Amino acid sequence: MNPDKPKLLLVVVAKAPVAGQVKTRLHSELTPAEATALYRCFIQDRITEIGQLKTIDLAISFTPADSKSYFTSFTANGFHLFAQRGKDLGQRLSNIFVDKLAAGYDAVSIIDSDTPDLPRSIVQQSFQLLTTDRTDAVFGPCDDGGYYLVGLRRPHPQLFQQIPWSTGRVLTQTLEMANTLGLQTKLLPPWNDLDTFQDLLDYYQQYRDKPLASPRPGKKTFRFLANMKRITQPELSP
Repeated sequence: MNPDKPKLLLVVVAKAPVAGQVKTRLHSELTPAEATALYRCFIQDRITEIGQLKTIDLAISFTPADSKSYFTSFTANGFHLFAQRGKDLGQRLSNIFVDKLAAGYDAVSIIDSDTPDLPRSIVQQSFQLLTTDRTDAVFGPCDDGGYYLVGLRRPHPQLFQQIPWSTGRVLTQTLEMANTLGLQTKLLPPWNDLDTFQDLLDYYQQYRDKPLASPRPGKKTFRFLANMKRITQPELSP
């Protein structure tokens, strides 16, 4: 690794925003079309925020493999596009690290698309830990027991094997495996991903009194929620 100018890559993992196939846990409160439009806001907020990073290469790893057409507009923001590869989430994450670290990157971080208000400073912190502190693995904890970011300097496929994905033990079990492998790990500040209707209510309440003119990430998502009475006036909902 070149300590003066390491080669860094940030990869956003995202699904094509197809109605009925994204944010399905919200379908009890939002229509499939609304949930899909909301997810588009998540992606756009993510791209807007991290697109301002100047010393880090940027990529979007999408699924399904035939959905590249939706994401091509983001290449104008400097994003490289490639399809996810693998049978499950663990394989897809592992393959990104294997492929991109083998391509010459000194550190790779993978970030989700469900934390639209995450500031780019936290992404920068992940790379600082990986390159300056020589941390082997960095994780960004979510309130639901998962993680919104994982960063590595070397591929470690075992970190993504036999993990109970979509449960509250994802991060705990991953950290246990990291300890078994003798890896030095660090945690980033916790952040809440938006998976449930209560998450949306909390997000709106968090930002409702903050002016939209202020420089902060997640504005498209907030504007979308601010136009839904089920969010702004949940007490009136049937």
